[in-house]
Order: sequence, then structure tokens, then C-alpha cells
Amino acid sequence: MKSLQTTLLGQEPSARIRWLIAGSVTIVLLLEYTTPPDYVFGYLYIGPILLANARLKRSGTVQVTLLAALLTLSNLWLPGDKGVDASTLANRLIVVMALVVTGILSDRIRRSEDAIARQKAQLESQEQLAGMREDFVSTLTHDLKTPLLGAIETIKAFQRGEFGTVETAQSAVLAAMIRSHQTTLQMVETMLDVYRNDSEGLTLHLQPIDLASLAEDALTHLRELASTRRVHLSLSYGASDFRRTLWVEGDALQLQRVFANLLTNGINHSPRGGKVEIVLESQSSYQVVKVLDEGQGITADELPRLFERFYQGHGDRQAKGSGLGLYLTRQIIEAHHGTLWAANRSPQGALFGFRLPIAAMPNTSHPSVKSAEI
Repeated sequence: MKSLQTTLLGQEPSARIRWLIAGSVTIVLLLEYTTPPDYVFGYLYIGPILLANARLKRSGTVQVTLLAALLTLSNLWLPGDKGVDASTLANRLIVVMALVVTGILSDRIRRSEDAIARQKAQLESQEQLAGMREDFVSTLTHDLKTPLLGAIETIKAFQRGEFGTVETAQSAVLAAMIRSHQTTLQMVETMLDVYRNDSEGLTLHLQPIDLASLAEDALTHLRELASTRRVHLSLSYGASDFRRTLWVEGDALQLQRVFANLLTNGINHSPRGGKVEIVLESQSSYQVVKVLDEGQGITADELPRLFERFYQGHGDRQAKGSGLGLYLTRQIIEAHHGTLWAANRSPQGALFGFRLPIAAMPNTSHPSVKSAEI
């Protein structure tokens, strides 16, 4: 019973439209047949044609268009036996052409609208799928932190000899395992931060920050990584040989990540025996930081997409990592209203730099909290 009711309800709108079209055609037909042939009302058939195109299938539009054209021409001879002059025939033919053109154009418009609707539905489906993937990745990365932290602490316990004596060779292997797990943990945290920043925005705890101090801290923390790659790290102040303070209004933790990401990128892509240098410069309105390496440089097709999420180029520079470090760096710099860029050096190497608005020397150490839209 419910199935029958559903079928009838589904057919009712179509039947109602057909009756409405039939009524419209009948009204125009009466106007045509109750007036002399030189009075042309065939233009009014455009209404039923558009109604059929909007509510019925394509075949219905074709049928209504052909019927309207036939009725328009038949009024030349029906009702009664009347003579037909050339001007009346020309008017009727023009009306028929207008009706056919209306049917064709309305059909094309309908097909275009259907194509747009399908594309819109496909895009919405893709957006929903992308949202589900991002939620899955965010949940997965969050859940991966706990076993990684547990593995790191367990290996450290082995190093401390809590499970027996550890020989020198074993200690070196355990240290390598810890570094590997810590690198994986850093990648997981980076991915989690990227998704959180995209969905919730980046919250900054702003206070006066000396970029020179952050640069020195970053060099200290990454010297061990650089030494394993046999890469020399250095810090300079442009044309000056003396230490400077470069004050900005920023989030110390987030800017530390920027230095770490850019330095790690330079270390990973510098040859053994190469050099990675941080150059600090103070301009009239901006504090400028440049990280220079001696790697293979950046290809022309990679340069515009270098800071996109998950982008990994085809050259040697992007052979390692997840493609998220530079994207996270861009998020942080843009949240600070700064500018991030990359360029090739001559004759070899790459430059990654950023500039932040200059700030006055601090008089207080009370931080402010700001939520930045990415």
C-alpha cells in the first residue's frame, strides 16, 4: 500500500505539469483559431515549451516544440478554406523558427544546468571525503604520539642500564633508535599542528622576542644533527661583525619552530662538508632572517609550490620529509603578518628567508594572546 502511494505521489507532479501544458496550448490554440490567420499568437507557445523543458524530460520538450510549430502552421488553412498571402506565411514561418530556436536553446541551458549540478554534487562529495580524510589523519597522528613516546622512554631505560649492562656499540645503536623515533614524533606533531591550524587557526602568545637569541638557541639544538651530516653551522649579522638584537612581537615557541624547520631543511640538503648559515639583518620596518645552504638549489617548477601543504618536488631538495615543515613555517610567519620566501643562490645553494615587522625594545614581559586566522 505504501509503495502504491509513493508511486502515485511521484507521478502526480508530472501529471499536473502535463495538464498545465495542455491547458496553455489549448488557450493559445483557441486564440489562433478564433482570429484571422494574419493575427499570429504562436509566440505564446514559448510558455508551454519553457515549462516542458523545466519540468519534463528532453523528449517532452521536443514533443511540445514540434506540436507548437505544427499548430502555428496549421492555422494558415484551419479552420476554413482561406487564402494565404506571402506576408502571413512569412510571419508564421518566423514564429516557427522562433519556437524551434527557443526549444533548442532551452534544452542546451537545461543540459548546462544539469552538468553544473553534477559538478557541484561531485565537488561537495569530494569536500566531504577530504574532510573525513583530514579528521582521520588528525585522529591517527594524535593516537600515534603515545606509543612513540613510550618507545622513546623504553629505549632510554635500556641506555641507562635498567635492563642490564649496555656496551658501547649497543649504546650507539640505542642512540640512533632514539633519534629515529624522535624524528618520527616530530613529523607526527607537525602534521597534527598543521591540521589544527587549518581548522582552528593558530593561537599566538605574543611578547617581545629577540630573533638573535632564537637563532643562537636553534643552532645549539641542531649542532648534533649537523655534525652527523658533517655540515658546519654559523651565524652572522650581514655587513656587521657585532652581535645585534632584532626585536619583534611574536610567539617564541612558534618562531623557534620556524628556525628549526629552516635550519633542518638546509642541513638535509647540504653536501657533506657544506655550510648552513643564518644571516640576521635589521631594516627600517622589518627584521630579516635568511638561512643559506650549499645544496643543489631549487628548480624553477618547484619554486612557486615550495610552501604548499604536502608538496614534495621532483628534485633532490624535497627528497626527504613529509612536505609539511615548510607549509607549517608559512602558517606561522603569515600569522605573525610576516613574509616568507625562497630563492636560489649563485653559483650554488638556496636561500630561505622571512621578514617580520620590527618592534621596539621591550619595557615589560607580560605576553598577550592572539588567535591568528590562517
